[in-house]
Parts: sequence; C-alpha cells; structure tokens
Amino acid sequence: MKTTIATLLALAAACAAPLCSHAQEAKLDPDTGLPVARPFAFPEQGPAAPFWDRRLTGYIATADGHRLRYTVLLPKGPGRFPVALTVNGYDAGSIGGSAYLKHQTSMALDLDQRLLEAGYAVMGVNTAGTGCSNGPLEYTRPQLGRHGAEAVEFAAAQPWSDGNVGMVSASYGGSSQLAAAQFRPPHLRAIVPGVPLVDYRDALMPGGVLQPGFITPFRVVFRAYWHQVVAGTAKEEGDADCLAQIEKNLAAEEHRSVMNLYLSHPLRDDYMNSFDLSRHADRIEVPVLSFESFQDQAITARGGHYHAKLDPAKLWRFQSNGRHDMYFATAFQATALRFLDRYVKGRDNGFERDTPRTTVWMEASGGGRTPLEQRAAPVPRWVVQKGPIQAGDLAVREFRLGAGGVLSAQAVPGAADGYDYPGAGVAVNDVAGNGFWGALPADWKKTSLAYTSTPLAADMLVYGSGSADLWVTADGGDADLQVTVTELRPDGQETYVQRGWLRLSNRRLDAARSTPLLPVHLEQPDQLEALLPGRPVLARVELHRMGHYFRQGSRLRIWIDTPAQTGGMVFDTYSLKQRIHVLHTAKYDSLVRFGVLEDAKGPAAYPACGTVLLQPCRADPLAVP
Repeated sequence: MKTTIATLLALAAACAAPLCSHAQEAKLDPDTGLPVARPFAFPEQGPAAPFWDRRLTGYIATADGHRLRYTVLLPKGPGRFPVALTVNGYDAGSIGGSAYLKHQTSMALDLDQRLLEAGYAVMGVNTAGTGCSNGPLEYTRPQLGRHGAEAVEFAAAQPWSDGNVGMVSASYGGSSQLAAAQFRPPHLRAIVPGVPLVDYRDALMPGGVLQPGFITPFRVVFRAYWHQVVAGTAKEEGDADCLAQIEKNLAAEEHRSVMNLYLSHPLRDDYMNSFDLSRHADRIEVPVLSFESFQDQAITARGGHYHAKLDPAKLWRFQSNGRHDMYFATAFQATALRFLDRYVKGRDNGFERDTPRTTVWMEASGGGRTPLEQRAAPVPRWVVQKGPIQAGDLAVREFRLGAGGVLSAQAVPGAADGYDYPGAGVAVNDVAGNGFWGALPADWKKTSLAYTSTPLAADMLVYGSGSADLWVTADGGDADLQVTVTELRPDGQETYVQRGWLRLSNRRLDAARSTPLLPVHLEQPDQLEALLPGRPVLARVELHRMGHYFRQGSRLRIWIDTPAQTGGMVFDTYSLKQRIHVLHTAKYDSLVRFGVLEDAKGPAAYPACGTVLLQPCRADPLAVP
C-alpha cells in the first residue's frame, strides 16, 4: 500500500499518548518524571520487488546556491524517456530504497510502476530544507516555484530524458506543480495536480477561525519522513552528507515550522499572502488535469478556487466526494496516464476530444480489505460529465431561515433564535479519512440551531460553493460560526454534506470578488471589525465546494453552532461565553444559497448509509424527544 499522509497523521496524533510506547509500561524521563513518547514509526508492509531498470541519484544546483536531492527511476529499454516529475518535502528525492519498497513513502508505488511501464522516467525531488536538500524551508512561498521550474529544466537536459516533462502527484506534490508552472519552465508540457494546498491560510485559519489541531501531527510526520525514511535510505547508500544535512534540517525546522507560521502570522498579512499560490495562477499556460475531493479531511475543498484564473481551454477537472488521497484511485490513474500521453508524449490519443472538461464522481464509495486495496478502490456510483462549469451556469436556489426552525423559499419572520456559545460542537470524520458522526454533547439543544426544509418537490444536484448569509448578534465582541449542511432522508437518516466557518470579526467582504454563491472576505488586519452587543451584523459564511444529489422527498437542513472537529481540523475558537442570536425578520433576512445543476439526473434509489466516502449518516437527532 501507499502510506498515505492522512494515515500517518492519524498515527502521529494517536501516538502522542504514552499508550503508544513499545513497552508494556512507558519509560519515564528522569528529568521530568513524565512518560517518554516513543519515536514515530511507519507501519510495516510487505516489500515490493524493484520494478525499474536503473536508479540514479544526485543533486540539482539551484540558481540561488542550494542543492536539491533527486532520484530517478528509469524504465526498461534503451533510448530517452519523457519524465514524470514529483517535487515535495517528504521523501521524493530518495525514492527506490528499502523503505520505498515497503510502501513507506509519500509517493505511490502503483502509480510509479504504471508510469514506468508506460515508458516514463519517474523522478522525485526534495524541496529546499527537507530530506537531504539544503537551504531554507519555505513551504509554498515563491522559492517552491523557482526551484520546481529549475528541476523541470534539469530533468529535460539529462541524457536519459527526451526533453518533455510532466508533473504529477497530490497534496504537497500538487502544490509544487502549481508553483512551478507559474514560472513557465520551457520544457514543462502538462501538470496533474491533486488536492493541492493552494493557500496556507485555508488550512491554518479557514474563514479566520484558528485551527491548530492539524499542525503538530503534521510536523511529527513531516520530520519522521526525513529522520526515518530518507535517513534510512541514506544509510543504505553510505551517504554521510545526506545524513548530516537531515540533522541540520531537523534543527532548522524547529524555527521555520508550520506552527511558527501559525503563531507569528495569525492574520492575512503580506507575509501570509506570499504563501497563496492562487495569486499568480493566471501565469499557468500548460494543460492542467486537476483532482479535488469535496470532503478533503486535510486541507478543505477551497483549493480549487484557483481554477477561475486558468484558461478553460487547457483545464480538465475531476471532482469527487471523499478523502485527501482520492487522487490515487485506480479509476483516476487511467485518465491521468492518457492525459500525460497526450500532452507530454504528444500522442494524438483523442483525450481532448473525448474527455469532458468537468467530471464529477457522485456518491463515490470504497472497499477492499487491505489499506492498499482501500486506497485504490474508490469508484463513483454515477458520474456527472459537463463542459467547463462557471458560476453563471448554475441556478441559484435560496432557502430562508424562519420561525420554528424552518427553511423555505418564502420568508417566515419571527423572533430571533439563540444558542449558548461556545459549545462542544459535533465531530464529523477524522484525519485518517474515516467517516462518522461524533456523539452529540449533552447540551446540544442549547448550543446549536437547526433549520429544516419541507420535503423537496424535485431532485436537486447542489454543486460548487454556497453561502449562508446570516444576520446575527453576539454579546462578546467576537465569535466563530460553523454552518453544517445535511440531507434528511425519508428513512430518518441524516447525511453529512459539507461545512463552512467564519470568525465574525473577519466578516468584511471583498465586494469586487464576492458573488451570491461565494463570499470572499478581505481578511486584512486593518479590516477586522469587533461586534457591539445587540447590534445585528451580516455574516456571509462560505459553504465549501460540494457535489451532492438531494432527492425528491428529502429535506435540506443546516445546523449553526461552534466549530468542531472536521476531519483533521480541530479548532481553537474564540472562547468568551455569550449568547448568539440568528435573526429572521423582514429587515434582517437570513438565508442560504446553493448553486444547482438543473439538467443533472441521478439514480432514484438512495445510496446505502455508510457506503459514501466521508458522507456519514446518523439518526435524525431532532426526531428523538
């Protein structure tokens, strides 16, 4: 199997506890008297046999004086080969060692083998300040793009290369593709970015709500790749220079970690903006095949907003419900290979003629007994295929919040509804990609509000971003909102659809960029606005991208409460106890808006609960007295 980042994060989070000690009883630190946490250990998996002809390693000298470690796996046969390049901060520059063959890698052996068998050289490069590579660790700042572009040109100039380079992979490896393509390296032919983190603020502070829970497990795994996987390979190769650099990088990470970024720049200042890859996405000129996961438990579904800046004639989008690792599903790999064959090899295989610009996997489910089978297994129950879908192609459906907890097309004015804040909230899903609803807190009826529609008269495919436009009052100067969208099925089961968050002081909008379906907040330090007790303010909460089919007879519901664990996101909310009110009067008209694909038609039967990835069911809490 591929050791997925999500799985490793879950293990890291779990193994922060003394119970993860190898011994029956945890050893105690003599200085503190506390249990000593055992080092993170990658899960053991059966080794694969090498599937390449030759393995080459070395360093790329960058224009700014750094050295980036790379490894190349060459296919069998003579001649020069097109290159499938991955750049990340984990172990991409050290692939091919025994850890890699045990699937202890950020890469995917099945995809790498498929590429090699198709005649591609598979090349991995570690970013500056990671693994064996030196230099400062900059994450997604412009250095990532400059170095990525230099890696492209280095690969194109090698004697084993035919000069045509495509970039592949997901997460960090997806971000690096967007970064490199903006620098327009001459020999880059196409990119296949999956679930990229485009703007670091989306992961650290979605909607302005601080979210530190993901950071420490991420750091543990990040460092474990260098200390164990990369170092293990370096020891096998007798690479003392690499081992020395790893120690330097581990020490430097203490001062340049994501946690330092989170603590030093909690607001969207100029430095935080330099991590946003979407700012210059319009510089990307090569063909792009993108994959997004709506319920992505690691980085949210906001990354796809960069698509609006690309040339629609060069963009193909795959989207699905499900996890952060959906990119590696076998059903998508076949499409990715055809795309690379068309634009990197230059074969006229008809890809641009027979592949719809937008493919949405609906109600995707998984399967398999082993982690490897589970990662490869996801398939859609049915598929929506369209041309490029722009905001203007969607019908806007509005539901107004009303008295008695109703959602309806017409306003139902009434007294404001209030709830106690902060509440515990309800967890949905976890960092490992398991789908579930957490337990309701004992006081949930006092700490949340729910608004439910009547049964829908017709099927409705909700697609893209939505907006909850809420008129609220808060007594404590600030507060954090969470809006959860669900479907209440006729059988009494409630299905999770999507969430969105907003810190109320972060509510000011960028009027030029905001639309009825997508509120864009300014998020600048000098644009924040505290609240006065009793004074209503309009809070437009972005409901993250979704693709969900509400069937006739179902009811639409939204919940409003305190941000709660959602996948790997664990929030640090504004904590002053207070009462929050949601208004629905003639003057203060609260509503939710969704984009609807009107001509999409799915199967009449509901998917079985528990089968749709990261869209769990639960019994309707409001049906229980």
